Amino acid sequence: MKIAFTKEAKIGIVSIVSLVLLYVGINYLKGINLFKPVNHYYVAFNNVKGITISSPVYVEGFKVGLVRDIVYDYNTTGKITVEVSLEDEMRVNKGSYITVFNSFLGGSELHIHLNTYVDEYLKPGDTIEGRIEEEMMQAVQEKILPGVESLLPKIDSILSGLQTLIAHPALSVSLSHIEKTTGNLEVSSRQLNQLLSEDVPGIVNNLRTITDNFSTVSGNLKELDLASTVNAINATLANLKLTTDKLNATDNSLGLLLNDRGLYDNLNGTMDNASKLLLDLRENPKRYVHFSVF
Repeated sequence: MKIAFTKEAKIGIVSIVSLVLLYVGINYLKGINLFKPVNHYYVAFNNVKGITISSPVYVEGFKVGLVRDIVYDYNTTGKITVEVSLEDEMRVNKGSYITVFNSFLGGSELHIHLNTYVDEYLKPGDTIEGRIEEEMMQAVQEKILPGVESLLPKIDSILSGLQTLIAHPALSVSLSHIEKTTGNLEVSSRQLNQLLSEDVPGIVNNLRTITDNFSTVSGNLKELDLASTVNAINATLANLKLTTDKLNATDNSLGLLLNDRGLYDNLNGTMDNASKLLLDLRENPKRYVHFSVF
């Protein structure tokens, strides 16, 4: 038997399906998976600036849940309860806490800091401690800006000193000297390059030639019989010493000739008499030479 739906029933069914799809789609856009089991926990804060429904919940950088609801307790000032839904496999140790991290570009995230030192876990529906991390801009305003403000007078004095230094005539003179020094360095560098490219190769070649000559001389010296040469020199020196000893001795003719004082005096007297004889012969030749004439 075919079931016939009235027009009103069809409109009602389509409306219900549309509402269900709309609900599922909205939650899907929020990042909520209605078909995945989750556990709900509550976090107590005194300030939820930046937190919105569907704000992500992370543990060690991994997304494990979302913010489902935010409820302000009007009976107790400064108490705000945030409901978070975490994945069914996520277990939170007792003593853990959740912090709110406000990014520099806006928006907030919840970060779970697990207390890994205990093995007891919270049950779904329990309340977790909430903490607010220091905002970046607030930290800049409270810690960095006072230091920058105290530095401004010093920076102003430094800039004034720099301006005075730049305007001083000595700086211009120093720059001129530096420019001249740089030009001299350029000339020296060019001359050095010329020396390295032209003169140094010739010097290296000469050194190579000298080294080769030394090598040849060393080879020739190596081939010489130095032992025989030294022995011959030693023999010559021994003979020279023997000759010297004989000249100094009085047991030979040459030694007597060199060392006998009487012989020296006799020779000296003979030479003196010969000189007188020659003188007398030159002055009185007739005494020694006779001529006969026919």
